[in-house]
Amino acid sequence: MLSLILTHPGGAHKDELLACALLAAVHRVPIVRREPTPEDLADPSIAVVDVGGVHAPERHNFDHHQFPAGHPPVCALSLVLQHLGLYEDARRFCDWLEPAEWFDTRGPNVTAQWLGLDRPTLNKLSSPVDVTVLRRFARAARLEPGEPLWELLGYIGQDLIDYLRDLRSRIDAVAQSAEFWSFEDHEVLFLPRTEPVSDDPGAGIVRYLESVGKDGSVAALIYPDRRGGGYGLSRHNDHPRYDFTRIEKQPDVHFAHARGFVAKTSAVEIQRVRELLLLARV
Repeated sequence: MLSLILTHPGGAHKDELLACALLAAVHRVPIVRREPTPEDLADPSIAVVDVGGVHAPERHNFDHHQFPAGHPPVCALSLVLQHLGLYEDARRFCDWLEPAEWFDTRGPNVTAQWLGLDRPTLNKLSSPVDVTVLRRFARAARLEPGEPLWELLGYIGQDLIDYLRDLRSRIDAVAQSAEFWSFEDHEVLFLPRTEPVSDDPGAGIVRYLESVGKDGSVAALIYPDRRGGGYGLSRHNDHPRYDFTRIEKQPDVHFAHARGFVAKTSAVEIQRVRELLLLARV
């Protein structure tokens, strides 16, 4: 267990703020902003974040500044995510993480070029939420649990952890039961009903398709309808092969969106669901 989370004083950046937020979500201890001592770096109960020139996760030291210039972009946040076993999923499912790594290790100009943007356009993406939280964090020499800013950081860290762990759980559940129906020029993902039906049975499907390399070949999705006893049918990536208004007058279809991208059926027999799918083909 940690007794303290320590990071550098002065200007605050998103990488050490989020790294401290993750640690605060796991360890309800004070956050202090000052230079570390050799004793701090040697004490495994003190997490030293984004300062100290040492990466030694076994002692909770998470600095990246000593890495060579050509090292792949990783920041303090990357190192804490690795320590928590969340980094690979975060890189895959948090689209903002890689740009954050580039911004912290390569600076705004190189990052803008990497993103294919000019620097003024990059500046337009700044949020007053970011500005205020970072400014208040930079001004705090010590944050104690129970103080508003500490609690906000804890919420941010916990929400990120929960998002990654919940998404991983949903992806694994999809992987266990998903079926692919193959047609001449595309595939359809079918997710059979289970009892009880999860609160959002379709969640995780898109990320699952990305992880197995089928995001481009799947044209439609069929998944349990959490509000009824049947299934939802939807286009994937707005694929033109399907228009679900074509089945809106079927007796067991109780909803079809006017734009044709989704429909709901009370049918539970797989053969009937497949018939509806074929009727919706353009």
